[in-house]
Amino acid sequence: MKLKTTAALTAMTMLAFGAATGFASAQDKDLKIGAIYMDAQGFYAGVRKGIQTGATDAGRKLEIIETNAQGDVSKESSFIDSLISAGVQAIIVSPVSADGSYRAIQRAHDAGIPVVCYNTCLGEKDMKEFVSAYAIGDPYDFGHKLGDAAAEYFLAEKKDAPKIAVLNCEFVEVCVTRRKGFEEALMARVPGAQIVANQEGATLDKAVSVASTMLSSNPDLDAFFGEAGGATLGAARAVKSQGRVGKTVVFGGDMTTEIAQELVDFTVIKAVVDISGQGLGKLALAQAIKSIDGQAPADIKVPYEIDLYNTAESGKAWLEAHSDGIP
Repeated sequence: MKLKTTAALTAMTMLAFGAATGFASAQDKDLKIGAIYMDAQGFYAGVRKGIQTGATDAGRKLEIIETNAQGDVSKESSFIDSLISAGVQAIIVSPVSADGSYRAIQRAHDAGIPVVCYNTCLGEKDMKEFVSAYAIGDPYDFGHKLGDAAAEYFLAEKKDAPKIAVLNCEFVEVCVTRRKGFEEALMARVPGAQIVANQEGATLDKAVSVASTMLSSNPDLDAFFGEAGGATLGAARAVKSQGRVGKTVVFGGDMTTEIAQELVDFTVIKAVVDISGQGLGKLALAQAIKSIDGQAPADIKVPYEIDLYNTAESGKAWLEAHSDGIP
């Protein structure tokens, strides 16, 4: 999951995309789809761009009604109700909370509107009942790839009992699963590794503060695992501000321009696992259109690939491929 918090894109906006003609009857109708983002920057800016690009390329007349829930369950609920009233034919959303978001999503489902999750979703039972499709990079695989990268690093450094602190985003279930994958991959290869601290630090400012305190409390800390982008960058900044470069490294999730630049520097961040926001946005929109056309996936979950960046060169390549800064 990708997390940041900013105040932007608070009002609903509408984007109309023209399209070619000549489709069969079910595909001739105009489409109106709601899209809710948890933020307006970083990963969610990438998702938004992916949805917009997908809409342009869809070959159909498609109107996207967009809004930013700003990580607020009550705003998300209000926006979903507004989308229901607006007569959308599908809703794309990354639910703020598995427990707090299900009622609004149930209302959309009960109104006959397919709901497509991306990045985050409801609990398994509610997802199966109320969600048409879930576009996701598998969170266990996400953590497992990063745990493998951490193990490679520690083995190369001949550290058989590294001490690791976690900056988490475990108010959403996907982050719990990310940590499980990370720990199992790491412990399988470096059984002496220890998780010595685990605290919430999903946003950048909080991550810097929490990581700094962790470094003070654990002067022999070898590494941080940042479960999301804010945690990853915050840990790196704390390491630098506390004079721990060369002693404490960072493994984390979610590529942004700033994180890629830190990877290029390669003194603190040693590996990053990422799910393309643009790619996931395109996939979510495609699943929304399929759901409208009665072609929702039987298994609900639709996987998207997960990328590992663990060299300075891979950081440079990411920056070249994302010159606009949108992940």
